Amino acid sequence: MGEKGQQMQEDPSTKELNNFVQTLLKQMQDRFDEMQNTIVTRIDDMGKRIEDIEKSVTELMNDLGFSDDENEKGGKQY
Repeated sequence: MGEKGQQMQEDPSTKELNNFVQTLLKQMQDRFDEMQNTIVTRIDDMGKRIEDIEKSVTELMNDLGFSDDENEKGGKQY
C-alpha cells in the first residue's frame, strides 16, 4: 500500500488533475467573491434610491400641506 501511494503522488496525470482542480476551485472562489461584491454594491445603491424616494415623497407631502402629525393621525384611524 505504501508503494501504491507513492506511485500515485509521482504520477504526472495525478499532478495535472490536482493542479486542474486547484485552479478550478480558485477560479470559482474568485467568481463568488466578485458576485458577492456586486450584490452588496447593488443593495447599497437600492438603499440609497429608497432613501431618495422617501425624501421626495416627504417633500411632496409637505408641499401639499400634509404634516407629520396629520400622517400619524391618518394612520391610526384605520
